[in-house]
Amino acid sequence: MPDKARVHYIHPIPEAKEYDPFFEATLQFEKAANFLDLDPWIYQRLKYPERELTVHIPITMDDGRAEIFTGFRVQHSTVRGPAKGGIRFSPDASISECKALATWMTWKCAVVDLPFGGGKGAVICDPLKMSENELKKLTKEYTLAIRDIIGPFKDVPAPDMFTNAQTMAWIADAYSQACGYLEPAVVTGKPVHLGGSLGRAMATGTGLFFVLEEALKYLGLNFEGRTVAILGFGNVGSSIAKLVHNAGCRIIAITDIFGGIYSDKGIDPFELEKQVKQTGSVVNFPGTEAIDNDSLIALDCDILIPAATEGQIHRGNAGQVKARIILEGANGPTTTEADSILVDKGVLVCPDILANAGGVTVSYLEWVQDLQRFFLSEEEVTEKLEKKMKKAFQEIIDLMEKHKLPMREAAYVLAVGRVAETLKALGRAA
Repeated sequence: MPDKARVHYIHPIPEAKEYDPFFEATLQFEKAANFLDLDPWIYQRLKYPERELTVHIPITMDDGRAEIFTGFRVQHSTVRGPAKGGIRFSPDASISECKALATWMTWKCAVVDLPFGGGKGAVICDPLKMSENELKKLTKEYTLAIRDIIGPFKDVPAPDMFTNAQTMAWIADAYSQACGYLEPAVVTGKPVHLGGSLGRAMATGTGLFFVLEEALKYLGLNFEGRTVAILGFGNVGSSIAKLVHNAGCRIIAITDIFGGIYSDKGIDPFELEKQVKQTGSVVNFPGTEAIDNDSLIALDCDILIPAATEGQIHRGNAGQVKARIILEGANGPTTTEADSILVDKGVLVCPDILANAGGVTVSYLEWVQDLQRFFLSEEEVTEKLEKKMKKAFQEIIDLMEKHKLPMREAAYVLAVGRVAETLKALGRAA
């Protein structure tokens, strides 16, 4: 263990302070840094993002009004390769959230051993209240505002909350205008006909499934008859729901931003998806009763999958968790305080930086395909994804058992160690 005088640790969060995702990301990093006895210059270099950009974007709305939108792009690390991370459109977006998500992406890429660092972008807006034309103009102006710091070998954005393949196509077009040719490798998550990868739409859910498969094996369990509760039914939540349903699990509860549903008899995610496409929500699905997030988290189930936003499992509700496995589909869904409670309860928490790394893994494959202009079949993509996810799972388990660490801490030790080793070899700012 290091001499603590060598490293400047942040102080405990005050009781009245609101949830701060970057604070949580920093606490998780510090545990690994402490275990690894990082040199002080490496510790300080990896604690903070390399770059934080804030831009203000003027847009003429469809009704003639001129509005200013604020956007961000954060690059936590480019030590192992270009920054990689999504762009989200959200009224709740913040620089702290982007810093946290960029930091988590650095560790996520390192866990599955991809040649990327971490980045994240966001625009403060309410996309549900904007037309497609307004979103297109906002996306292209945001791209021009951050264009100097993105690119196939600098920073490669991807879809995230309330952005999609169409958004990525707009970004690729705006970026490519100054190149004089289409450069599809500037973003991933594009439509397949514009250089997107087969298998990308389900990638995060598929990666989650492979991690869950290994976690069940590790505990001597199987899929058949396992009860599952899912927090969130967006792309990630719906994808993993369909996969576990097909594997023989019984989904007993699902929530979204509008409410939730519960049925002890089980919920068919394929039928539920049809309703969501018609109504926009899981609420009032036939044969179910209403449930809220905290009640879902406290359900007596085998597998709990938080696949919504950050900080959903916290000190106030972690003690109520009855699941044997928590599979983190979202980024940062469990606070540091909750982690300690869950470890004491014997819950196996498959951490976000491993569990939901399927998306960035297939994004990496898309990037490679775009650079080479040579494309893989969906079967080839899925095969490569499975190998990456299962190899990373085993490497974490080996560290966990060797050093008697919780699974999240073992994942961070693996990830931070890889980035620190690269940084030390490069000799930057020593």
